[in-house]
Amino acid sequence: MANGKKIADAVTELLTPVINDLGYDVWDIEYVREAAEWFLRITIDSPKGIDIDDCEKVHRAIDPVLDDADPIEDAYRLEVSSPGLEREIRTDIHFEACIGEKIVCKLFTKLEGKKEYTGILKAYENKQIVLETEEGQVTIDRKLASKVRTVFDFD
Repeated sequence: MANGKKIADAVTELLTPVINDLGYDVWDIEYVREAAEWFLRITIDSPKGIDIDDCEKVHRAIDPVLDDADPIEDAYRLEVSSPGLEREIRTDIHFEACIGEKIVCKLFTKLEGKKEYTGILKAYENKQIVLETEEGQVTIDRKLASKVRTVFDFD
């Protein structure tokens, strides 16, 4: 049975230079099982945004690298995508990149009577999420957050 985290870390190390050389940033790499299938999900970003042509360009460039290095024993589907307008924030690097953006932070348990906070990410230091909400500033320990993502206002 595959260890998704170890494989994702190995693939990140293998592919990041290739993706960076193409002019893109790696937002995330996940190796996850859904139903009976394994998926290697490569999420790329760039200052100008990502479109389908960018995804195809990266897919074509990394496919032979993965075939040559063969870091994954199991059969899997390779997906290359953009992080989207409302992107999941999972790593320290993600939090640092999103300072100043509007985010929603869902919690495992209530904090001050609420399980969800929305506001501007003011800071992220020592695993502490600092949000400026309509009710004022709130600091949330990262380990209390079940899911964090950016919020896009369509107005």
